[in-house]
Amino acid sequence: MMTIEEILAGESKNVEFKENLPEKSIKYMKSVVAFANGTGGKIIFGIADQTREAVGFDKEDVFKKMDAIANAVSDSCEPAIIPDISLQTIDGKTVIVAEIPEGRQRPYYIKALGREGGVYVRVAGTTRLADEYMVRELMFEGSNRYFDQALCSGLTITDEEIDALCKSMKEQAVKNAHTEGQKASIKDVGRQQLRSWGILIERDGKDYPSNAYAILTGHGGLHVATQCGVFKGTTKAVFVDRREYTGPLWEQIEEAFQFVLRNIHLGATIVGIYRQDIYEIPPDAIRELIVNAMVHRSYLDHDMIQVAVYDNRLEITSPGKLPMGQTLERMKEGYSKIRNEALAHAFSYMNLIEHWGSGIPRIIEKVKAAGLREPEFIGGEVDLRINIYRGQVDDTVDINDRSTAVKMPLNRRKTADKVPVNEQEQQIYKYVLENVGITTTQAMELLGIKQRRTREILGKMVERGWLKKEGASRSTVYVKNTEVR
Repeated sequence: MMTIEEILAGESKNVEFKENLPEKSIKYMKSVVAFANGTGGKIIFGIADQTREAVGFDKEDVFKKMDAIANAVSDSCEPAIIPDISLQTIDGKTVIVAEIPEGRQRPYYIKALGREGGVYVRVAGTTRLADEYMVRELMFEGSNRYFDQALCSGLTITDEEIDALCKSMKEQAVKNAHTEGQKASIKDVGRQQLRSWGILIERDGKDYPSNAYAILTGHGGLHVATQCGVFKGTTKAVFVDRREYTGPLWEQIEEAFQFVLRNIHLGATIVGIYRQDIYEIPPDAIRELIVNAMVHRSYLDHDMIQVAVYDNRLEITSPGKLPMGQTLERMKEGYSKIRNEALAHAFSYMNLIEHWGSGIPRIIEKVKAAGLREPEFIGGEVDLRINIYRGQVDDTVDINDRSTAVKMPLNRRKTADKVPVNEQEQQIYKYVLENVGITTTQAMELLGIKQRRTREILGKMVERGWLKKEGASRSTVYVKNTEVR
């Protein structure tokens, strides 16, 4: 039943008004199809869409109009859509409510226009013709298949490349393990496992790559990249820095994560007798948001994940509508609807995700525990945008609510005093803090690696603003960078 409050709220993603029953049914049939391709909806006949005034219908011919709507939907739509048509009294006027259920046999389209030109979707409360990407997305949903498990046409792989992927995934699993016990329990990943997940497809005794293989490794014709940017103010009008990261997904996650850490504020708190550096946004929440975007985005949509740092917020945009059966409300409650099953299995093995569906509630909890307002979720029809707003609600922060923690104001001065997350970089950074500086030779001995690789790591730490070089040639020492950026 529609309430007066719902009508006064006006048209929305799931509600549309029609003052009269149009002579040409196509004028509302597009919305019928769009609702079936989305999360369902209601068309209310007898309410003016501009004034939201109930004009109603004469009781003498209202049942004829109901039959006309039912026949038009039956004759015009493919696959069949069965609406629930009822009468309702609003402000003493009789209106017709046609409720369209969320469809499972997607894509739904107008017969006369065909699948090529008759598929419609709802976007921001309006009905629009679906583009090619959206039609393909709906086809995968309707056939209960996953795009990432489909064969990647035109891409061939060698045994060496498969072995390299298995090795890289094992390395990532160990790197992302939380405990020594967890590290010790990690098993090698082999071809049979990749086949069962849908990363490899076996045909006639030969392995072929799925789209998930191409997405994970960065190989093939699928251009999968992550765009990162820092913007002055609260819009994209003036940019300060822009980067685009490609390559294996786990590398894109790390690069995007480090990009955000370099461009948000670092404060401090006292835990017991020790000073502890803290970021204004919990790093775990940032990383989990990026991982969540990678595993749940639509890879049929050729847009890129966008990670944007504004003066007032961190904004992460994930391409593609929410998968069938998912809503913003259900997502925030922890309901999981996997869009990319092969990637989800791979991410789970690599310890990038823990329990499917638990990521968003955990992110919300971590952000609120840090004294920030609850993250904002926007869209879901063509893309999903998540905002974490910068700035403490009470302008103080408490580390995990420990009784020994002393609250201190956040340092709003943006500095280069960021803490590396990479394990080798952490070792160097810790050594520098304890010993004032480090030489290339000392770093080689500390990490047990060759000179060339050591110089690469030190150079990257200088580039990212964690260290700075002092001296030249053999007397070069790398020290902590304390300059304000």
